[in-house]
Amino acid sequence: MKLIQQLWKDKLAALSLTVIGAIVIAGIFAPFLAPHDPEEVHMELHFAPASWEYLLGNDHLGRCILSRLIYGIRPSVLYVFAALAASVCIGALLGFAAGYFRGKTDAVVMRVCDVMLSFPGYVMSLAVIGMLGAGLENILIAFVLMKWAWFARVIRASVLQYAESDYVKFSKALGLSHIRIMAKHIVPVALPDIAVISSSSFGTMILQVSGFSFLGLGIQAPHAEWGMMLSEARAVMFSRPELMLAPGLAIVIVVSSMNFLSDALQVALDPKLKSRRVSQPGAAASAEALTR
Repeated sequence: MKLIQQLWKDKLAALSLTVIGAIVIAGIFAPFLAPHDPEEVHMELHFAPASWEYLLGNDHLGRCILSRLIYGIRPSVLYVFAALAASVCIGALLGFAAGYFRGKTDAVVMRVCDVMLSFPGYVMSLAVIGMLGAGLENILIAFVLMKWAWFARVIRASVLQYAESDYVKFSKALGLSHIRIMAKHIVPVALPDIAVISSSSFGTMILQVSGFSFLGLGIQAPHAEWGMMLSEARAVMFSRPELMLAPGLAIVIVVSSMNFLSDALQVALDPKLKSRRVSQPGAAASAEALTR
């Protein structure tokens, strides 16, 4: 609750939080908010301009662009969030175990992470998609298989800062169980780092899903997804550029909002950054003046 109040004081963070919240709500209640069936074809409305019935016009099959944009929130944002949550959970469990227990546990987990991270993410994702086939589900599986290692490494580095602190040693001396020590003393102090890296990765994953769908490897027709909508409008990008505007702006708005929110979240959760911003209010203005 206190964190929400801190974020709400930052106007840019409050705007980003409002935008993301509105988009998530629109995706959840898409059947009630979409004015038309996103997959309903009306060839007589082929490339019809915007009207009161179809506020954003119609695509090459006469489908409602606004309805497809609203339904596209689910694969482009909500399903990506589910894959992110799965990756963070797996990475957090292994990262906490490696950072707290160290020794052989740390060595085994980190060597597996080294193997997973030794390959470029896009290459490995394409390899998984090549083996499992095209489709949004396979892209999300590839994300989970590739992202957990990065989260495990980052979370493990965060846990190492607190695993040897005095209050943890004192808790061990009192005979508290490892699970209780981690839940009471390490998880609360490591949560800010987890929240920051998760929010910063969310925008990247949205761009990757949209990119794969744009290439025809993601969600398949007739289902709606922002990257696929861009791909479908590519053939008429010069004669009807407005067809690419709606999904393109949606991707830019969501990713930008997540990046702004991630920066604000990092400042709110890190007292050092907050004190630095307060103690040096003119530092940003001076840096901007030097770059002009």
